[in-house]
Amino acid sequence: MSEIKITFEEMQYIARFEDITNAKVLDCIVESDRIINVIQQGDMGLAIGKGGENINRAKKAIDKPIELVEYSDDPVTFIKNVFGPVISIKSISITHDDSKKTAFVEVAAKDKGLAIGKGGKNISKVKLLVQRHHGIDDVILK
Repeated sequence: MSEIKITFEEMQYIARFEDITNAKVLDCIVESDRIINVIQQGDMGLAIGKGGENINRAKKAIDKPIELVEYSDDPVTFIKNVFGPVISIKSISITHDDSKKTAFVEVAAKDKGLAIGKGGKNISKVKLLVQRHHGIDDVILK
């Protein structure tokens, strides 16, 4: 797995988010329409705050939608966290062949469109984050 490189812009968003929420951000991805923060395991409650107070303050200060993902050392748990609570995941298996690691994720049929997202936005996020944090080269929905 390669070391995660964080840009100056991402560092600024991380610092601002941490100042507002007191949650530790391990990774930040800035996209044109959203910011994705990977939060240290156990800090999700801090990041969200009572009644969503912290995340809402951060969204207002940063003026962009913010998506939160709780980190996990376990790749299966991390993949579930990246998909989020609205996707019903039936199973996850990770295979290693030659020099490639692939995660096969079986989701409920009703959730497949949501898992992929508009224009592939959600599955792209999943692939990017699991590659950055667990060295998994591809994620395939079943």
